[in-house]
Amino acid sequence: MRIFDAHCDLLYQLWKDPEKSEWNDLNLHVTIEKLFRFGAKIQCFAIFVPVEAVNKKECALAQAAIFHERIIERYEKIRLIKTKQDAARLKEDEIGAILTLEGLEPIGHDLQMLSIFYHLGVRAAGLTWNFANLLADGALETRNAGLTFFGRHAVSKLNAYKMWTDVSHLSERSFWDVIELADYPVASHSNSYALCPHPRNLKEDQLKAVANKKGIIGITFVPQFTASHAQAGMKHILNHLDYILGIVGEDAVGFGSDFDGIDETVEGLEGYEQYPYLVNTLLRHYTERQAEKFLCLNFINAIPF
Repeated sequence: MRIFDAHCDLLYQLWKDPEKSEWNDLNLHVTIEKLFRFGAKIQCFAIFVPVEAVNKKECALAQAAIFHERIIERYEKIRLIKTKQDAARLKEDEIGAILTLEGLEPIGHDLQMLSIFYHLGVRAAGLTWNFANLLADGALETRNAGLTFFGRHAVSKLNAYKMWTDVSHLSERSFWDVIELADYPVASHSNSYALCPHPRNLKEDQLKAVANKKGIIGITFVPQFTASHAQAGMKHILNHLDYILGIVGEDAVGFGSDFDGIDETVEGLEGYEQYPYLVNTLLRHYTERQAEKFLCLNFINAIPF
């Protein structure tokens, strides 16, 4: 059974530590070898610019270069996905790769930079990471403001390019501004706030709002978003899946691991090599068709570009 994973931070790890460029570092959650061995169909690779980065545009462009030079161009069986047709044309022995932006800090105040990232292959973008920038407030910004005038223009640009607007890191008010404006919202890596009340998770009405706009909620493997007072394990992932399914139905749920963006992991999901464990667990609780939807088909079917 093949896997669409809506979020990993491998590019950031490779940018931060060039020593890992040959894929032989056992501390990486995701490697090319693991993707091929353990069932990847499409992997989304996020460009993540840390708060402390002085030149955010330079950092993002460096990660885009890593994506193209050390993944797309180096591996014949990895295909850049820029359209839904690209995804449909994938052969059985090929893996698709989608480039995303985890926050639009790298565009500064220049909307033309968003066009440049689109032409570099970016097909999904969150407006901000956890804090405030020129476009929006993030989930950890205590004032909980919404989109700026510039942020609203950015969403219009994402709509024009038929890109996903990712709501996973937004403040609640920013979330609702995006839902009002965005044609193609998704939550690439968020869980249920009702089960784990972390500001990065989504409340029931937010989950419904994403699904009502034909978006997908990517259940994530971040322990802090999975279990509040216990060691996060597979049962907690299933709890979030069951709860969200009860709200949005089986066509609006997928997975976004956040591998290589986290230090701690859910027990039993310590790296991409553990995806078969998740597959087998799903097959014990759901039909094969449902498992295929959650693991891959829902996100593929929702591709707008």
